[in-house]
Amino acid sequence: MKESSRIPVTAPDLGAPRVTFSLWHVRVGDRVTEGDRVAEVLIPGAIFDVPAPATGTLVERLVLPNDPLTPGTVLGVIQE
Repeated sequence: MKESSRIPVTAPDLGAPRVTFSLWHVRVGDRVTEGDRVAEVLIPGAIFDVPAPATGTLVERLVLPNDPLTPGTVLGVIQE
């Protein structure tokens, strides 16, 4: 039996030292497909989608709107 994996959803590297978390498009317990838009982050003057890095269920949301982030910050976790 294959063990399920926990995959982090991370803040993208947008070339800025800091970004701001904007909002979630999914709730804990929602199924997502790799590439689905799960969240948004902001840099001054632009909004960027954060895609799901894997197919599975969102099991944790670790950040809130307006939280400051650095590239690679874990936003949430998907269970495959």
